[in-house]
Amino acid sequence: MSQTEFLQITAAFKDKVFRLAKRLLISTEEAEDATQEIFIKLWSKNQNLIAFNNVEAFAMTMTKNYCLDQLKSKRAGNVKISHYDFADKSARLDKIVEDEDSLKWVEKIINQLPEQQKLIIQMRDIEQYEFEEIAIILEMNETAIRVTLSRARKTIRENMIKIHSYGIE
Repeated sequence: MSQTEFLQITAAFKDKVFRLAKRLLISTEEAEDATQEIFIKLWSKNQNLIAFNNVEAFAMTMTKNYCLDQLKSKRAGNVKISHYDFADKSARLDKIVEDEDSLKWVEKIINQLPEQQKLIIQMRDIEQYEFEEIAIILEMNETAIRVTLSRARKTIRENMIKIHSYGIE
């Protein structure tokens, strides 16, 4: 496979690799390093990439494994939400402030979720992967992914309800 072909194949998902790495690692710099490592490894497997049905899923699996290895080696500790563009640009100032506050609370809640729930929330709700793709990447069955996602969403929802009720029950 030529360099041009490799770049064409990988261009479609390079941002997803970075965002997953950013979700799992502590800093943008570490996510950039992880992304670079993944693409170096992909390039080293260049001739064998054609054998993979879904190069993107393979790359995402490599990213997940690489980042989890980095986390296990104590090189990183925090997870940051990667999208901050949810607010409506034409909204009133009070609505913008309220949205930003809610987003910060959701980020804090996600950061407290178990690692597997964080991964599934990132892949399904932020990256918009299908359940089948997540199952391949995380090496889990789809039912387990749906259950884990449901539990993560429920935890987020319950915590947000508590936050917005201001202790009034």
